[in-house]
Amino acid sequence: MQSTGRVAAMAGTKSAVRWKIFFLMLCLISINYIDRASLSVAMPLISKEFDLTPTMEGLILSGFFWTYAVMQIPGGMLADKYKPRIVIALATVFWGIFQAAAAVCTNATSLLFTRFGLGAAEAPIYPAGGKLNAIWMTQYERGRGATLLDGGAPLGAALGAIIITWLITMLGSWRLAFVVAGVGTVLAGYVAWRYIRNTPREHPAVNDEEATYIEQAQANEHRTEPANLSGRSLDFFKYRSVWCMALGWMCFNTVFYGLLTWMPNYLHKVHGFDIKQMGGASFIIFFCGFVGELFGGWVGDKWKAAGGSPNKVMRTLFGIAAVIATASIFSVAYVKSDVVTVVLLSSTLFFLRWCGLYWCIPSILGTRNKVGFLGGVMNLGGNIGGISVPLIVGVIVQTTGSYFLALMFFAAAGVGLFICSTLIDYERKLPV
Repeated sequence: MQSTGRVAAMAGTKSAVRWKIFFLMLCLISINYIDRASLSVAMPLISKEFDLTPTMEGLILSGFFWTYAVMQIPGGMLADKYKPRIVIALATVFWGIFQAAAAVCTNATSLLFTRFGLGAAEAPIYPAGGKLNAIWMTQYERGRGATLLDGGAPLGAALGAIIITWLITMLGSWRLAFVVAGVGTVLAGYVAWRYIRNTPREHPAVNDEEATYIEQAQANEHRTEPANLSGRSLDFFKYRSVWCMALGWMCFNTVFYGLLTWMPNYLHKVHGFDIKQMGGASFIIFFCGFVGELFGGWVGDKWKAAGGSPNKVMRTLFGIAAVIATASIFSVAYVKSDVVTVVLLSSTLFFLRWCGLYWCIPSILGTRNKVGFLGGVMNLGGNIGGISVPLIVGVIVQTTGSYFLALMFFAAAGVGLFICSTLIDYERKLPV
């Protein structure tokens, strides 16, 4: 029987394996965030069982990000050295194991250690995904590739709220829900190993038309790389764009991870939502983020293909996203209506997630052998926000007894996102 690639070639059409790979990456990142969100959804139950204070809740919620952040640059370097396929598959299998292991925890300390393991295992997935984007996508497809990759974050958060809530309700136990989620993740790692390849020519379903199309586009792009490269990764830190990339992603993640980790508790304590209402509201809010992310990627690619300069396209889209997201999250602090609160949080996520286009930046700034490293640097910056925001919000809530200052903190991060995104040069590859 002829392979899919040969059949496509005989028909004279270009196969679309690159899009299938990124649909698979969307699924993997969604699973990634289902596993992350599971603790936030189950936290009211875990907090009661383990008798946790808000500060301890914040410590456990942030524990994931400590090892996740530390492993970002090593994860990117592994993707550069050993290629994305094996890094993505092994990362997925190991984070599934740690997700399931949380089910046997009996106190805050043991739960914290499983979150350390989960963070370390998940760390390479985004830098390796950014590397895949550079290998498989052309210059005018990377916006959609980036937002498919990063779109798994809001989609996984949306589905996680529903799936974990349903599993807890059906199984009558947050522990059993964590086991089911972990086993599903391990199986997804096997699927990733079976389907992902490091280059188009290695994939049995890619026909010659698709491989040639990608290779020609990348050859044109590689001709624009600087001739004299330093070869020293640390030289990236001499450039403003790299610092703004990392700081901008940190501001983005301050808002997103703040909502991911604390929004269920906020809706429960301030608006009186029960676990089913929290699940439904979280699904609506984060699904709006998923739709917004895909919309932003589509607009970015179409605008560039129509002749828009990278600086004009990226600065405009990031600017609009930051302004509207900031205004929306700021307004949440002043409304009492449950419905209006959910609408404003949905608006925040819809526009904020346009910034999934940040995952184009490593391939914009970096030469072909440094994309994984730059992706790790960017996500390290982002996850410094991930480490700090659950702790900061926990302390704010425990100290003031209110979420008002936490919402103001998120709004300030939105302003930082606007400034940093405006200062990046999206038209210059760095000579490193």
